Amino acid sequence: MSFQPLLGFLLILSSIYSQAAVLKYTFVVQETNYTRLCSTKNLLTVNGQFPGPTITAHRGDTVIVDVINRGDQNITIHWHGVKQPRYPWSDGPEFVTQCPIQPGANFSQKVLLSDEEGTLWWHAHSDWSRASIHGLIVILPRLGTTYPFPQPDEQVPVVLGEWWQSDIRTVTENFIRGGGDPANSDALTINGQPGDLYNCSNTGTTKIKVEQGKTYMLRMVNAAMNNLMFLAVANHTLTVVGTDGAYTKPFSSNYITISPGQTLDILLVANQSPNNRYYMAAKLYNGQPASRFDPTTTTAIIEYAESSTPPVFPDLPAFNDRNASFNFTRRLRSLASTQHPIDVPLNIKKTLFYTLSINAIPCPANQTCEAIRNTSRFAASINNITFGMPSTSILGAYYRGMNGVYGNDFPDVPPLKFNYTQASGLNVSLRLPEVATKVKMLKHNETVEVVFQGTNLVAGIDHPMHLHGHSFYVVGSGFGNYERSRDSLTYNLVDPPHMQTIAVPQNGWTAIRFKADNPGN
Repeated sequence: MSFQPLLGFLLILSSIYSQAAVLKYTFVVQETNYTRLCSTKNLLTVNGQFPGPTITAHRGDTVIVDVINRGDQNITIHWHGVKQPRYPWSDGPEFVTQCPIQPGANFSQKVLLSDEEGTLWWHAHSDWSRASIHGLIVILPRLGTTYPFPQPDEQVPVVLGEWWQSDIRTVTENFIRGGGDPANSDALTINGQPGDLYNCSNTGTTKIKVEQGKTYMLRMVNAAMNNLMFLAVANHTLTVVGTDGAYTKPFSSNYITISPGQTLDILLVANQSPNNRYYMAAKLYNGQPASRFDPTTTTAIIEYAESSTPPVFPDLPAFNDRNASFNFTRRLRSLASTQHPIDVPLNIKKTLFYTLSINAIPCPANQTCEAIRNTSRFAASINNITFGMPSTSILGAYYRGMNGVYGNDFPDVPPLKFNYTQASGLNVSLRLPEVATKVKMLKHNETVEVVFQGTNLVAGIDHPMHLHGHSFYVVGSGFGNYERSRDSLTYNLVDPPHMQTIAVPQNGWTAIRFKADNPGN
């Protein structure tokens, strides 16, 4: 199966003397009729495609995307993993870096590629519309250079996602109104298709045709809303060579773990019998009981030739195998070669310790709530602060010098120190967060270390963390409570992975480092 961009691009500027180019795409946001799982519904898409079109460029190129909003809701597009150096205006988060694109309007978003190389992705950054508005960004090596591994014969997009029978806006409005968990998706998907383990999905199952002896690069993203996934291909070994737009030291595994928003570049060698078919299968990873999430499995089929034999199913870790998830992620290492150097900050000027919690806010007397025996609303917090959306945008308040919209005193450490990962018996009062609009100010070129500490308030889960405008080095991680005197000694400062998204392990911690060299909100 040959990997081709789903939307042709116009080369605006090119020269044999220059390796950079300006490319142009058009994204039309619109309602499209789709049939999945025995039913048909309208879906908000880009160019009528689910997943959306792939953007293909070379390292260092500039991409202009004309976004035309023919839908009936505000839209912005975020280029997940693209740093946008000194140009945050097209980054996507509504009311933080830009105003949303209103229905009937259009906006040209400039995407400035810098040192990214590999696979990234784009998605809507307004409410949960990203459930169907998303697609890949493929960043090829600069012209005249090549991959730091043998050239794959072909490239295959693998977009992991979710499908709801209900309108996604209804799902969003219901959990915001009630304050409980979002409704489980009705299916997981690979390239928009649930696979033949679901009813009415046999004919639409994604099929990837391969030839024996060839090597295929799987360009993979987890576009699911909240959930990590395990994925494997029956009888095939997967070799990881990149993540989040940066190359890694190659390593082989029988399965992969991928967090929401993360991308992986994976080599698959077609070295099995050409007379058989093999499932690519993905299921959710969740440290909570199975009743708390959708336990079903999505499949695609690896086909060497036309065959009627039943596909072989791969071995996947148990849905709650946190060690399998943790151990896979710990194997990621930067390539750290002469051609692909890294620059890990060693002299840290700003140290931040951030607790990540699920909290419970008491239900107002005049409302019906759905969390914790219907007496409260769930809320996420960092350092016990859950974000309060202001009536005036932070972007507008910042540039107009408006007082009272937000505070610039977001704390460097949590307000209370306790046994964050205690198995049970944590004081109920710790669940109540402060609702506030606070930001963290960093100095230009300041070197920063952030330790993310998961807590067991309400429930301990894996927390996928993504930083806009910067990649970061994941220098350490572990289970339990972080202790600097002990855990900083185990840091990898030689070849830590250079990432954009990292899942902080359930009731554990992760330390990242970056240089604040990209001004903006």
